[in-house]
Amino acid sequence: MTIAINSHAEWHPLKDVVVGIATGARNPTVKDESLHSICYGDLSDEAFAAASSGPFPDRIIKETNEDLDGFADKLRNLGITVHRPREVDFGQLYSTDDWTVDGYYGYCPRDTVLTVANEAIAAPMVLRHRQNEADRIFDGLFDMTSAPVPRLLDSMYDRSHLGKPTLMNHEPAFDAANCLKIGEDILYLVSNTGNHAGADWLQDHLGSGYRVHRVEDVYVFIHIDSTFTVLRPGLVLLCPDRVNEKNLPDLFRGWDKIYAPEPDPISCLEGWGGASKWIAMNLLSLGPDLVAVEENQVALMRVLAGYGIDSLPIRLRHTRTLGGGPHCTTLDLVREGELEDYR
Repeated sequence: MTIAINSHAEWHPLKDVVVGIATGARNPTVKDESLHSICYGDLSDEAFAAASSGPFPDRIIKETNEDLDGFADKLRNLGITVHRPREVDFGQLYSTDDWTVDGYYGYCPRDTVLTVANEAIAAPMVLRHRQNEADRIFDGLFDMTSAPVPRLLDSMYDRSHLGKPTLMNHEPAFDAANCLKIGEDILYLVSNTGNHAGADWLQDHLGSGYRVHRVEDVYVFIHIDSTFTVLRPGLVLLCPDRVNEKNLPDLFRGWDKIYAPEPDPISCLEGWGGASKWIAMNLLSLGPDLVAVEENQVALMRVLAGYGIDSLPIRLRHTRTLGGGPHCTTLDLVREGELEDYR
């Protein structure tokens, strides 16, 4: 029996969730225009050619799986049903009529599927290496609606103006992790992993009962959840290096705003890419007064406590190396709550 999706807001009490796995994780070996533009848009051709590729070191995989298993156990202890992705050989090649690539990982299930209301939407992924990832890792766990699959030709990418999105607007394309759910409002980051055509498609697909808000000129690199974290109605956590009064989305003008404190250090394996230090504010809300937080972020936990929000510390030793914190490494399937207008 497939799972009946129900998810309307980031902070509703969590009941059913996917927690990722690190097994098979790799940096793609096919170094094409999509990989350069999306994941390494700030690197020269020479630096991109020298970037590490292939499977992550065994130690990283082993320790990450230990941490994710511990995360899953903590959620189960709270009465939350936990599912895990299927193990996949991401070294296998995947081809379309236009290109051939290898794969990426099942560590961040958040990236590939947007659960909104009673629907799971397989996103029109912007990286060729992840285009078929959702079908492979979820393997019938829930029914999915597929967005139109983009061709992702080389013309879809442009690195000539770094600091602006490298993703062009020729066809709808976005990662699910470019979106945050706030009831009838969907916050959508325009970046290297989400274009305007994707926002248009999402608005048309969801219909007049939803408002898709485009966030521009805030963070052009990848996903939204190290820049904005919606904690509950009227309270949002913001990245102080990226968000200010000039580029703050209008949706948050009347809200209480927490600017995240300087992150406590998280190590990163040299030469393997990795997320910015602001992955520290990548939180999974378990309810309006409890969030899962990377265990080193003591300063952040202290700030959240001042707003009546408790923290569940989660050990994720390689969150920067693999590029995902508690929000990235999960996909909420069922939350206890109904569709509301929070404006």
